[in-house]
Amino acid sequence: MMTATPIQQTCSRMWSWLALAAVIFMAIGGTVPAWCQDLPTVKIFATGGTIANTPDGRISVEAIIEALPDVLDIAELVAEDITRVGSSTLGWQELIDTAVAIQRTEEEEPDIDGYMVTIGSNAAEDIAYFLNLVVKTSKPLVVTAAQRQRETLSEDASRNFIDALITAVTPEAGGKGVLLVVNELIHPAREVTKNVFSRVDTWESLDTGALGIISGGKAYFYRSPLRLHTMDSMFSIANITAEDLPGTEILYSYTDASPALVKAAVNEANAKGLVIAAFGTASAHGGQRPPLLEAADDGVLVVLGNRGSSGRVADRGEPYISADNLTPQKANTLLKLALTVTNDREEVQEIFYKY
Repeated sequence: MMTATPIQQTCSRMWSWLALAAVIFMAIGGTVPAWCQDLPTVKIFATGGTIANTPDGRISVEAIIEALPDVLDIAELVAEDITRVGSSTLGWQELIDTAVAIQRTEEEEPDIDGYMVTIGSNAAEDIAYFLNLVVKTSKPLVVTAAQRQRETLSEDASRNFIDALITAVTPEAGGKGVLLVVNELIHPAREVTKNVFSRVDTWESLDTGALGIISGGKAYFYRSPLRLHTMDSMFSIANITAEDLPGTEILYSYTDASPALVKAAVNEANAKGLVIAAFGTASAHGGQRPPLLEAADDGVLVVLGNRGSSGRVADRGEPYISADNLTPQKANTLLKLALTVTNDREEVQEIFYKY
């Protein structure tokens, strides 16, 4: 847990002692220093990733803040380490742990004005959408990541950290669900995806575009998400662990795709739901169709997405479920949570249209 600086800790005492002097000072045109203003409070939940990485290894949130002292002019900061790893090693339990920590803070620390999650770029969109579906808050909840390590040429970690913090203290960011702030853009958790290996412009919200931008040290919004999220979401992670989540798998369609992988996902991995990253027309390969139909007959839910990055999948009817315009990885997250509520195909299809 991080505490305020000694200067910040003495602000309230100092200004009560000098209240009359302060009034006179401001009356003649003076201003109160930023470090003694009543700043909003943001709690940061850190999971590691490139945004916390240096050539010498990953560092704590406290160390990041020490390297960026100007952030203390933006907000009072409190930090909690969830883990400190590369996001490609994260599992569902770490995502649940992060959601639980945020929800606990929401219920026990009402003075927190906004939340921020730092994570590796590989899983930034995954945790953003998961939190978007399970955390109950109307406060700003911002996820950020980076493509390039700190202390390296053209690193984006510092800028993204500051921009995310700016967004987390912006009242207009509340009620918009979870936001991913990277490369001076504010993205919706549902639509954003990472497309490029190392460029800082890797993240895009392809079908719908970003919600807003960071410019001149401020966050500006131009639209809001319409699909259900956060406070309006039906999903909850109360009293569950990763072991309680139904098994789901993503399978890719390609020329001469083997039916064996479908069978393995159901029979060996015990999947209760499958997401098919199908061809652009949302068709699974012919070799995959017989075992998919067999799986559906046995009660396994089969969601059809497409292996491209954008576009809406039309409803194919029984026995399939349309992923709408969710990427396969987002469809997998929604399917997994939907299965905690129902295994009825029509009900799950309605969930995909609402979320």
